[in-house]
Amino acid sequence: MDRLTTCRTCLAPDPYLFLPLGDHAPAQMLIKPEDLERAQPSFPLNAQVCLECGLVEVADQIPADFFRHYLYVPSGAATMQSHFREFAGVLAQHAGGTGLIVDIGCNDGLLLAACNALGCKTLGIDPAANIAEIANGRGVNVHVAYFHPETAAKVAAEHGKARIIVTTNTFNHIGDLHNFMRGIDILLADDGMFVIEVPRAKELIDHNEFDNVYHEHVSEFSLLSLVKLGEFFDMDVTDVHRLPNIHGGSMRVFLTRNAAGAERTPIVQEMLDEEAAGGMLEASTYQALVERVDQIGAELRQMLSDLKAQGLKIAGYGASARGNTLITYFGIGPQYLDFLVDKNVLKHGLYSPNTRIPIKPVEAIETDKPDILFVLAWNFFDEIYAQQNAFLERGGKFVLPLPKPTLVGA
Repeated sequence: MDRLTTCRTCLAPDPYLFLPLGDHAPAQMLIKPEDLERAQPSFPLNAQVCLECGLVEVADQIPADFFRHYLYVPSGAATMQSHFREFAGVLAQHAGGTGLIVDIGCNDGLLLAACNALGCKTLGIDPAANIAEIANGRGVNVHVAYFHPETAAKVAAEHGKARIIVTTNTFNHIGDLHNFMRGIDILLADDGMFVIEVPRAKELIDHNEFDNVYHEHVSEFSLLSLVKLGEFFDMDVTDVHRLPNIHGGSMRVFLTRNAAGAERTPIVQEMLDEEAAGGMLEASTYQALVERVDQIGAELRQMLSDLKAQGLKIAGYGASARGNTLITYFGIGPQYLDFLVDKNVLKHGLYSPNTRIPIKPVEAIETDKPDILFVLAWNFFDEIYAQQNAFLERGGKFVLPLPKPTLVGA
């Protein structure tokens, strides 16, 4: 199945296909040197939108065990470390000191370690055993499994029900959201709270962030889509925080059981009204987005061609999943980018999917001395810029692809 026939959240029929991105290998499926000559498995990447709730979505085609060995870890970015310290304080306050906080998709334990430092009772759930070992090293207890109703029942029996269930940048990976929510319903205490952090679809539209669509990110949520999903489980969105500096613009959404009687804060309706005014339920909004994206691609290829014609060496910064969507769709391969750099040691010595560009440590910026850094991890650009004084001092410049192609120097 390469297209959805019903919406993942509100179950409305026939989501609108607005951006067929072509065939892509999974964005985290980096290539080992010995496999360079082999074909990668690839799947159609068709961006659809539900015009009833504003959910941007792609079909879930990734093999079931794909996430048992994972390569993304949030601790590589200082932005995420400070973000999770702040978030831990919010969760600790809601947990009331003694309530269990469960983090689904806890990854390397960065958030729960911050919660533990505040004296919280915590448990992580994650299917990736290799990443769970890193979390264990931080003192975080992890139940290694995919989350579904059976997992929820087992965890509830062993640890009790959760006062807070949290998931950060994971809910957008879930193919069957209703099955996931059945698990939440089992594990969450009657007075509990389910907290979701995800990129927001309105930011995707407003800032041309099509690169946040890839096979592992099967959903880009509007706030309305989460309201409609909650209705199926007698839950409501009672609060939401804007997170403009996280993953290109995210939101932190708080769902509580209707029986708890919590009232909505005013920002919930404010953001729902924003989405309606922004045309998130109108096909023309997405047609205009596609026109802008294709124009950006043409401008980027021209910019990079001009720089290469000057004899300049260009490296990509960030072997990120979103970056792989961008360079694959735009046809930006080794003819433009000599190599990629990334802080994540798990990626070094590998090659990008689809485009097969070598990935090196960030130190290669000094040893190989590229003239231009094409910033694929543009959502962390402020942090990257601040760390590259030596590159800037020798005349280096950055190319930012989104929201529009920009050349940035010192």
